[in-house]
Amino acid sequence: MLARAVRGSGALLLRGSGQASGRAARRASSGLPRNTVVLFVPQQEAWVVERMGRFHRILEPGLNILIPVLDRIRYVQSLKEIVINVPEQSAVTLDNVTLQIDGVLYLRIMDPYKASYGVEDPEYAVTQLAQTTMRSELGKLSLDKVFRERESLNANIVDAINQAADCWGIRCLRYEIKDIHVPPRVKESMQMQVEAERRKRATVLESEGTRESAINVAEGKKQAQILASEAEKAEQINQAAGEASAVLAKAKAKAEAIRILAAALTQHNGDAAASLTVAEQYVSAFSKLAKDSNTILLPSNPGDVTSMVAQAMGVYGALTKAPVPGAQDSVSSRSSRDVQSTDASLDEELDRVKLS
Repeated sequence: MLARAVRGSGALLLRGSGQASGRAARRASSGLPRNTVVLFVPQQEAWVVERMGRFHRILEPGLNILIPVLDRIRYVQSLKEIVINVPEQSAVTLDNVTLQIDGVLYLRIMDPYKASYGVEDPEYAVTQLAQTTMRSELGKLSLDKVFRERESLNANIVDAINQAADCWGIRCLRYEIKDIHVPPRVKESMQMQVEAERRKRATVLESEGTRESAINVAEGKKQAQILASEAEKAEQINQAAGEASAVLAKAKAKAEAIRILAAALTQHNGDAAASLTVAEQYVSAFSKLAKDSNTILLPSNPGDVTSMVAQAMGVYGALTKAPVPGAQDSVSSRSSRDVQSTDASLDEELDRVKLS
């Protein structure tokens, strides 16, 4: 009996509100829960209750008790995040390019009372606001900036929607542009621009590669020349050091030989041994004349070897004829001078024979 009375009163109230027209009123009046005195409100939902046609209260999730006939559930608002597709629309950029753009809107009802009584259809109102705001923001940007500043564009649209939808109890959380359609001719121009930019970058990279290659080759040649000069310098230094060492060694060897010869001359029969050596060198010099030159020099009596040896001994005797007493300390130097003077005398005699 009570249930029939409640259903009858609900039908009466629905008929009394038949003056409310439009899509939002039909949607709100269809599918609303009935007043069964004891009601269980689901989580994340807000039920707006009217008593005798005036706002009474908002039912919280859980157990709630209403008075039959007098109380009526007028609106049911979902407190979850709502996703709304913004239909595709045309917009003109700052540089007069027409774009076709659509998006996705994420919003949430923060105040069920304002969402119920502040606007007829909250979703439709927010969708229209998002479209107009998007057209307004796109008109402030050029085509190139539209693609580069999508994040800032989304943030500006969200701020504009929140400023207008605050009195509706709705808060926009995010707005994302799904797709941007560019006219075919503009797309071709953009493609040509991209290709030109890529060719430019390729040319610049190629020129930079050629430049780096030339620099590397020049640096390599420079380093090679430096290393070659350093190697040549080191070689000359080593060669000079070797020649100096060789000259020093020869000088030391010659000095040692002269010292030994001087010591030998001071011994018994040293003069006779020196005379024999000079005679042998004199004879050897005449034996090499026929090998070294086409001109053959012969003594007046080449068959008399005894006279030849006697002549060489006479030269040596003339050089060592007047020895200085007490000059044994300078024997080595005097002997070397005697040998050199003997060689010079022999050379002068050979030159005189050639000229004759």
